[in-house]
Amino acid sequence: MKAAYNKPFLLIAVIILVDQVIKTWVRTHMELGDQIHFLGSRGILNYTLNNGMAFGWELPGTLGKLTLTTFRILAVAAIGWGLVYLIKHKYHRGLIMCVALIFAGALGNIIDSTFYGILFQHRKLFEGQVVDMFYFPLVKTTYPSWFPVWGGQDFEFFQPVFNLADASISVGVIAILLFQKRYFKHETPEVSAPNSEMVEE
Repeated sequence: MKAAYNKPFLLIAVIILVDQVIKTWVRTHMELGDQIHFLGSRGILNYTLNNGMAFGWELPGTLGKLTLTTFRILAVAAIGWGLVYLIKHKYHRGLIMCVALIFAGALGNIIDSTFYGILFQHRKLFEGQVVDMFYFPLVKTTYPSWFPVWGGQDFEFFQPVFNLADASISVGVIAILLFQKRYFKHETPEVSAPNSEMVEE
């Protein structure tokens, strides 16, 4: 394997390491629900836990939790296989790095949901909660009274609390959508030159 193709695995290792360091720091230095403002009211460390997917989405109940964790493991295995396939077949390196971002983020959250329940939460294997902390309420306003359905209600962007693993997945997916024409561009087949040995009539 060429040295250049080691970069996706280095990226994966760095993201997982930094993600786990941040989560461990939050667990050991903050109480659940604590907030630390680092960009005034627009950037906050907000220690939360969730049972489910990126940005706090989840499936209800213990069965939902186990189902989601099992799905995550299968999905990560499939993404890992796909990453190796892309590398072996020399796909666009931008695409490979995007898939590496998605793989790293998914694996980072699996570590939480699989092992943190045993280590920190007195739960069983696969029943851990994912640590989230980044909260960026950039815009807080109210829908105009004439606005359909939500008129008069509060509006906040960006409301979900997330972690580095979530951000890694999102960046990878968005980059693939934005640059898909470049990543999946098909080369025009070369036209074979006429056989020079053919005798012109």
